[in-house]
Amino acid sequence: MSDCLEERRQRWLPDIREALELVYDDVDLLSRVDDLIRKAHSKRPAELKRRDRQRLLNPDWFQRESEVGYVAYADLFGETLRGVAERVGYLKELGITYLHLMPLLEPRPEPNDGGYAVADYDKVRSDLGTMDDLERMATVLHGAGVSLTLDLVLNHVAREHRWAASARQGVPRYRDYFHIFADRSMPDEYEKTLPEVFPATAPGSFTFDQEAQGWVWTTFNNWQWDLNWANPDVFIEFASIVLSLANRGVDCLRLDAIAFIWKRLGTNCQNQPEVHAITQALRGIARIVAPSTIFKAEAIVAPSMVTTYLGSGARAGKVSDLAYHNSLMVQVWSALAARDARLAAKSLSAMRPKPTTTAWTTYLRCHDDIGWAIDDRDAASLGWSGPAHRAFLADFYSGVFPGSFSSGADFQSNPGTGDRRTSGAAASLAGLEKALEDMREAVGDDLPKDHAGMTVWFDGVNLAVSRLLCAYAVIIGFGGVPLIYMGDELGLRNDYSFLGDPGRRADNRWMHRPRMPWDRAVLRNREGSLEHKVYSGMRNLIATRKRLAGLHAAVESSVSAGSDPAVLVVARRHPAGDIVQVYNFSEHRTWVAWDEIGVPVQDTTEEISRRSIDVGAGSIELAPYGSWWISGIDAMPSRP
Repeated sequence: MSDCLEERRQRWLPDIREALELVYDDVDLLSRVDDLIRKAHSKRPAELKRRDRQRLLNPDWFQRESEVGYVAYADLFGETLRGVAERVGYLKELGITYLHLMPLLEPRPEPNDGGYAVADYDKVRSDLGTMDDLERMATVLHGAGVSLTLDLVLNHVAREHRWAASARQGVPRYRDYFHIFADRSMPDEYEKTLPEVFPATAPGSFTFDQEAQGWVWTTFNNWQWDLNWANPDVFIEFASIVLSLANRGVDCLRLDAIAFIWKRLGTNCQNQPEVHAITQALRGIARIVAPSTIFKAEAIVAPSMVTTYLGSGARAGKVSDLAYHNSLMVQVWSALAARDARLAAKSLSAMRPKPTTTAWTTYLRCHDDIGWAIDDRDAASLGWSGPAHRAFLADFYSGVFPGSFSSGADFQSNPGTGDRRTSGAAASLAGLEKALEDMREAVGDDLPKDHAGMTVWFDGVNLAVSRLLCAYAVIIGFGGVPLIYMGDELGLRNDYSFLGDPGRRADNRWMHRPRMPWDRAVLRNREGSLEHKVYSGMRNLIATRKRLAGLHAAVESSVSAGSDPAVLVVARRHPAGDIVQVYNFSEHRTWVAWDEIGVPVQDTTEEISRRSIDVGAGSIELAPYGSWWISGIDAMPSRP
């Protein structure tokens, strides 16, 4: 059966040509790309070609209300890739359809930035398995209705990568793969406008390498060498890597550090137009060979810039298919700390609409720290100081602000700029860790130290669980692909064992990268336990999402604040059914009038609890950290 390769070539080659001509002055480049396309297509397994045909008939598969993601480190979740495949039943039970496994390609020895210093793109970490194991795991996931996402690190490679090793040996071809300068004159010029990513542990953006006899561009760490994407050979290398991973069964590639790949003197070397042209060309290549594979941009940039990674202007819908909604994550934590949702309403309302064929990935936590990306103008519109609010959030979530419920920690403080980021597990940031400590002080040491299987009765613990579930209700209901970070569904708190590991103790982000405690996971089925309370609440939110067609990602959310500053209203107007969500970001009860919500006052249902609403009351009562999803008309069942 024909899989329409030639038709796809005719469709996507013009987009590839346009992008390449903008970036590269190389008349043979398109021909090299076309040869690569034909060779990769000839190697694509028949089962993946069938998957391509299915998804070509359902191009919005990743936008649907049925999509729910899970993010984990393979070793921490299942020990090996085979172990991950054996845990697919757990994912299905929770309602997961999209699994993002954190970096698993062969890195340099630790330190390796959590695997983001790749030494070989053609190998899996030896402790996890082999490329054959990766293919087998992808097949198992696909059979269970779960798509596989992997990281593709684009900006840099490990110093130990064969390209860098050849560059150090003086091979001209490979020295041109990197930015290597004979003296400090050009690095000094660049650094006039370059920010520091890791000022505490890796100051500056260039490292002198004795073997290479030059200053190497190293944005992140001295053992992560930035690639020279102005070299067309680098483009060809990564086009080949994209197609190789797609042919292994990878459904989505997370384009790591995509904002940094193009360098331009006099700028911060982020978000340059060539970045989007390169992404368009890579996506076009993938669309021809592996049309079931999509791209996700890891672009943690200002809200005004992030939509460009989904495409704007002539590139609308031609670059990445997914992008992280970093602003939503920041604003949820901000509203919880301040008990004030007005800044969230202001910031989220100001975001530009994304292309209707794309989707946000929404998340409360990830593997990384939280940078407090508060826009000074948004803060000023409320009479707040942007720097002061950022400092407040850093203090609050590190637990030093008076009355804070949080147990986080500062990450990479920069005294020069005042920038302070935050590490911590979602449950600990939401107050569960501190509430359990308070309970232990109140009742003595009779409780199990890890509180496993503990019956929930302490008011502070119940409040912290409600706070965590309220935050996740926003993430799951906002529209897009919600991502559940591993362990959040069980209320896992900070893991301080990293302090005993010499290779990790300097990076406190490991406190929110725990190993999955499968003995604790069993307790999710013990009614009354802490694990059951969190898990059942999360599972109910996921199941509710799946039956509401109005959460399809093609529709934007409209955000506003209630008359009570603690209240946030999120409206989704969709032909399949309007949904209005109302959230209380405080520990106090509050009432919201119908005219603030804007929902028709007939046949109205609160979907999370599945209860009918008394429209004659004139208002609704929100419990502390209450979440209501209100449908004005009957919700349609989720598509199969």
